[in-house]
Amino acid sequence: MELSPTKKALLALRQMQAKLDALEQAKHEPIAVVGMGCRFPGANNPEEFWQLLQAGRDAITDTPKERWELEDAPDNICPTRGGFVPHLKEFDPSFFRIAPRETASIDPQQRLLLEVSWEALENAAIAPERIQGSPTGVFIGIAAVDYWHRLLSRKQTEIDAYLTTGNTHSLASGRISHFFNFTGTSIALDTACSSSLVAVHLAIKSLRDRECNLALAGGVNRLISPKTSINFARAKMLSPDGRCKTFDESANGFVRSEGCGVVVLKRLSEAIADRDRIRAVLLGSATNQDGRTSSITTPSSLSQQAVIERALVNSKVTADQVSYVETHGTGTSLGDAIELEALSQVFKDNEGLFLGAVKTNIGHLESAAGIASLIKTVLALENNLIPPNLHLKQANRKVDWQELPFNLPSEAIAWRKTEPRIAGISSFGFSGTNAHIVVQEADLLAQKVSITQSRDWHLFTVSARNKRALEQLASRYLEYFNSHSDLAIADVCLTANIGRSHFAHRFAMAVTSVADLQAKLAQYVNQDSSPTIYQGKANLNQEPKLACEFLVEQQELKELIESIISSDLVAVDRADIIWQISDLEIKNSDQQQKKIYSVAKPDFDSWKIFIEGLAQLYIEGVKINWKLLGNKSGGNKITLPTYPFQRATYWFE
Repeated sequence: MELSPTKKALLALRQMQAKLDALEQAKHEPIAVVGMGCRFPGANNPEEFWQLLQAGRDAITDTPKERWELEDAPDNICPTRGGFVPHLKEFDPSFFRIAPRETASIDPQQRLLLEVSWEALENAAIAPERIQGSPTGVFIGIAAVDYWHRLLSRKQTEIDAYLTTGNTHSLASGRISHFFNFTGTSIALDTACSSSLVAVHLAIKSLRDRECNLALAGGVNRLISPKTSINFARAKMLSPDGRCKTFDESANGFVRSEGCGVVVLKRLSEAIADRDRIRAVLLGSATNQDGRTSSITTPSSLSQQAVIERALVNSKVTADQVSYVETHGTGTSLGDAIELEALSQVFKDNEGLFLGAVKTNIGHLESAAGIASLIKTVLALENNLIPPNLHLKQANRKVDWQELPFNLPSEAIAWRKTEPRIAGISSFGFSGTNAHIVVQEADLLAQKVSITQSRDWHLFTVSARNKRALEQLASRYLEYFNSHSDLAIADVCLTANIGRSHFAHRFAMAVTSVADLQAKLAQYVNQDSSPTIYQGKANLNQEPKLACEFLVEQQELKELIESIISSDLVAVDRADIIWQISDLEIKNSDQQQKKIYSVAKPDFDSWKIFIEGLAQLYIEGVKINWKLLGNKSGGNKITLPTYPFQRATYWFE
């Protein structure tokens, strides 16, 4: 029956309202942080970074002698302290498919970004080959040009074909997209000190607009030349004593630092569906500009206030729901006072709001400063602990602290429970570009959706590009489990299998617990031969052909094996030891050689038989459906050690 005009109009209105609701939801869709990687002063990964933060350690050191000769600086004005990370000149080009002759012309910032991006994906338990060709976005904040200037200072005859691709900032993001074969938006940007947080803001927008389904966002900074430091010192921006004394009366400038941080982002609904480990949730963000102030580098309190308020609106959060703000907090007398003025206007009714300043621990990472603040905040939310601010002896007298609702923790304190915990993160560039992000703790109960099977045996696999890296990775695992013995073996094996790339050099084992795994890893590391450890080099260019014998009553086992491994199974008239590779060679109609496996035991109650068989198949290079095996074995994604890069020196003196 045809609808009346009135009913048609009502139906059209309902449909239009549904579309508007969907658009509104997309505009404010929460974004999950599912992985993180970092190299900050005093910390080579997020776990080490948290240890540094909660212990209240200062990672600022004397400038390494190999960086620059201080006596070359005029008037002895070059600062003697800073925050540094290792391996400036070293890199593993073969891992990233780069020719050694090209590597020396590649900015160490690009090299560091490749390594940390790989580590961030491993931290997320996302094997890079699973997402190659996908619309994954890359958003990178980068500003320094020290290495480019070094290369340009050579004679013209010494300039090679890789100078531009190795140092142009657009290639900082482009090289990541190229290596991983990502086809989503790829942007490198420079807004000075706010670069990396603006990069996260753009990643959020790109995910919400469905331009990408996954995003890597972060920033990098390397200190190679003393010239910028000399410039900043003459502009009275740097602390003569090499300390960021944020909000302290003695604040006299910041200390320059280097490092890199990358987060892996995904729409929250999809992260839950994919059983990802959700470390925190980004509710919203905003950016703006100072416009005209008294000078081009003078910040605007009104603009800072406006960007925070806009981020709260975008996040659908009120100011009184925020219990912690990670400030920009450079430790300059004027900058700190202006930032506090903006915060006081937004959060004037927040009783007991805590302010943090990561620059007091690791210095000012400039284009990577914002991502350091974000990673710190995520770690604080995970651990329900607010780390201390350092170098705070006498609060800035220009500020009327009695009238402000702020607390400046000088020691680690428990983060009181709100429903839920919400934090803000500010990053302001001396370019005038400001950014603010609102982050919420993850709902851990909602994430416990993995299929948990009561299996006694689990498959643990490790692989690397070469034998030396394989041995180093095994040692990393052993050391890690010695200090993380309380882990669930199902979680360990799921993460190692599904969350890592599988290279040619391999070993595998069937294990029942972390203690069992530790014992077998120790055997491997000590080169003790054991029939329970399967190792070898797989030929990844040609998957082996398999033949297995099944008895009639083993149909369930046959179907399981056929679903978990990708090779065709062919029945043969020979019975061997269970799952033992036979020396017998047969030829089928297409004359392809097959290795024979026999599954002659009708009793499939022993899951161990199946797992040990998979270990042998893995060493042979057989492709395994890790997702299906994970569903059968259970487990959740966790943090495990990352790949040990095999570095050598590539540098132009």
